[in-house]
Amino acid sequence: MSSPASRRQALRKGGVRGTQFAQLTAFVAVAEHRSFTKAAERLGLSTPSLSQAIRGLEETFGVRLLNRTTRSVALTEAGEQLLLHLNPVLEGVENAIDAVNAYRDTPGGTLRLTVHPLAAVTVLAPLVAQFSSEYPSIQLEVSVDIACRDIVAEHFDAGVHLSGNIPHDMIAVPVGGNFRIMTVASPEYLARNAEICSPSDLGAHNCVRYRWDKAVANTWGFMKGGARVDVAVEGTLVVNDHELALRSALDGVGVVQLPEASVATLIAEGRLVPLLAEWSPNWGTFFLFYPSRRHVPMKMRSLVDFLRREAKAARRK
Repeated sequence: MSSPASRRQALRKGGVRGTQFAQLTAFVAVAEHRSFTKAAERLGLSTPSLSQAIRGLEETFGVRLLNRTTRSVALTEAGEQLLLHLNPVLEGVENAIDAVNAYRDTPGGTLRLTVHPLAAVTVLAPLVAQFSSEYPSIQLEVSVDIACRDIVAEHFDAGVHLSGNIPHDMIAVPVGGNFRIMTVASPEYLARNAEICSPSDLGAHNCVRYRWDKAVANTWGFMKGGARVDVAVEGTLVVNDHELALRSALDGVGVVQLPEASVATLIAEGRLVPLLAEWSPNWGTFFLFYPSRRHVPMKMRSLVDFLRREAKAARRK
């Protein structure tokens, strides 16, 4: 470790201050993710470069900030104090950048979103191209996750999830509207299995089920003429990924429930067959949520206004 005198001398040098700010940013990323690999991915650095930045910061301060093992990363007491004081400073820097960006002709920057898998398919995917065309200077970084993440602690700008999982201290905006769930199977699967005429017939079929967070959906709901029917289903495959469920349906694994938007083209092509169409239920509305604060960045306001406008247009159709 360097001496206190040499460290003080280094801190007085403007060039070193620029390097140190980058090191501090690297430290915050590692502290938040508790992982050098994940932090490096977020910052667009190699893991060795990130490790070198952290070592340089520890050399400058003369104390260890992180305890590392082959499996985990943990903050030391000094590291916890540094993170506690850095968070408001970095938030202030972000607010300052946003304030300056407000004078630009077009909003810009990166928007980090955490999105429920079904919302990714039904709400976000159909609108990404249009949003990017209208706001070419905004970069969307989307993390798809069944769990409703803590967007403040994990430094997301916003999330899209069902209302029941959103914390009460968040601003929540309905987006996308209700969407229809279709029950489908491939022609090959139906050719070798019993006919499906009513929801109760699914008991004799291999149904691909979803795992929502920690629970497996062993019951499928159906609606017809205001009447709801819940049917217990079983099967040899449980997934938590929309694309895997779709792939399994196309490969003839079994019967699958998927958003209408993701199977409409495949049904038209004859690659999937709609089942129990008159029983197809509507799913609840997804909400865009973000922290309640006085200063909302222009890039965030742009996304909110865009999704509100599109949701209003969808209701008029």
